[in-house]
Amino acid sequence: MNEIFMIEQFYDLSPELLQADQKTLELCTEPFARLEKIKEYNQLKMLRAFTDCGVGAHHLVGTTGYGYDDAGRIKLEEVFAKVVGAEASLFRYNFMSGTHTLTVALFGVLRPGDTMVAATGRPYDTLLGVIGLEGEGYGSLKEWGVHYDEVPLLANSQPDLAGIEEKCKNAKMCYIQRSRGYAARGALSLDQIEAISRAAKRANPEIIVMVDNCYGEFTQMQEPTQRGADLMAGSLIKNPGGGIAPTGGYIAGRKDLVESCAHRLSAPGTGGEIGCTLDVLRELYLGLYYAPGVVCDALKTSVYASCLFEVLGYQATPGYKEDRNDIITSVETHSPEGMIALCGGVQAGSPVDSYAAPLPGDMPGYEDQVIMAAGAFTMGSSIELSADGPVRPPYTVYMQGGINFHASRAGVMLGADRMLKLGKTGEKQER
Repeated sequence: MNEIFMIEQFYDLSPELLQADQKTLELCTEPFARLEKIKEYNQLKMLRAFTDCGVGAHHLVGTTGYGYDDAGRIKLEEVFAKVVGAEASLFRYNFMSGTHTLTVALFGVLRPGDTMVAATGRPYDTLLGVIGLEGEGYGSLKEWGVHYDEVPLLANSQPDLAGIEEKCKNAKMCYIQRSRGYAARGALSLDQIEAISRAAKRANPEIIVMVDNCYGEFTQMQEPTQRGADLMAGSLIKNPGGGIAPTGGYIAGRKDLVESCAHRLSAPGTGGEIGCTLDVLRELYLGLYYAPGVVCDALKTSVYASCLFEVLGYQATPGYKEDRNDIITSVETHSPEGMIALCGGVQAGSPVDSYAAPLPGDMPGYEDQVIMAAGAFTMGSSIELSADGPVRPPYTVYMQGGINFHASRAGVMLGADRMLKLGKTGEKQER
């Protein structure tokens, strides 16, 4: 049955959009094939890690109380470390968000008097309060006596290796944000991460290279811990949770550094030896196992969205032919009304809360109002199709996720359809 005919059975879309969709699917054939190869490699790597580590049915059963000698937790962290090429890992539901996970890692490693250098410019909005660049303090790194410096990216969004080498001479940590966040730049490739690591360690062989790997897991065949990073962290309601993990985060890397982070997560003296797993182990194992396939569908959604909006005449980054190093595609809508239209369409194509109407509003950790479309089974999940962004010029919507390509494609089309209608009614949309 023809793809266009299938989607017409369920949604009333304009002929212009259906023609653009057909052209987009044809253009995406080669990029999709590349993504399938990455998926196959990562899924086989995942299977081998499960079998080599000897995962058994008894590991899927959690514990209560203190969680001493929790075999399932210990085994899960062994599996994840093996998958990402790290010496050790923390892979736990106890992390409340990606920001919390990054905070634990930063406070686990840095001490008063140390210097942290952000090698990719100003970090993501919610981390600014953690560092002490914004907000009331509340025990930030700045209040803790940790110094901060940064090296802005060059005009072409490339890392300034000379600047990084200079500023890392006396620093304790070189911090890399792989994904773009709400910045107008591309996600960093593994080659770029490795180049930054080498530059920092040329200047200071003892420096700790840490990567915020949120949105980047399983988008390539390797992870930052296999390309020079000493430590990396991320959220389980993004890529590595496979749309199944209900919450959580991970830290992985050098064993001594992960252990330091564990003592920050729990308490000095108990470290990673404590922490019950309740009834979430099966979901964490299952989500991790299916993550390579889910990430592949999210990447296909990202490529499709870039291509569709390019065909329709909008600016979308990265381009559909470009390699993906995270699951995010940004679309410039040129107006608040455009953001509302795109986010509203994505929400209408969501399996949960499809009837909701996203509108801009205040959100903790952000200076500008933020609009968010997220009809997800897990609240705040970014591996499920979502669209959001701060309401500020050039009014960019950041789309991410998509655990099922066919359903996510429909959500993208509904957003595009509303944008086309908005343009035709002469609202503030520029085309």
